[in-house]
Amino acid sequence: MVRPSGDRLDRGCRVRVLVDLTKCADHGQCVFAAPAVFRLDDNGKLVYEPDPGEDLRDLVEEAADVCPLQAISVLD
Repeated sequence: MVRPSGDRLDRGCRVRVLVDLTKCADHGQCVFAAPAVFRLDDNGKLVYEPDPGEDLRDLVEEAADVCPLQAISVLD
């Protein structure tokens, strides 16, 4: 089950984000690290932009690093 935000950012090169929602416990640490990519919806569930711009790579990698359950993968 994937809950991407549905908002597509139109930014040249892309980095691919994949969140294993079977692992994700919606702690929200990724939201603090990369709020342009990750957010919690009105029900407290994680939604995210699966194809953010390359300019957000460092923030996405930081979000993956701080995820307590290591549910975030960053793909090229």
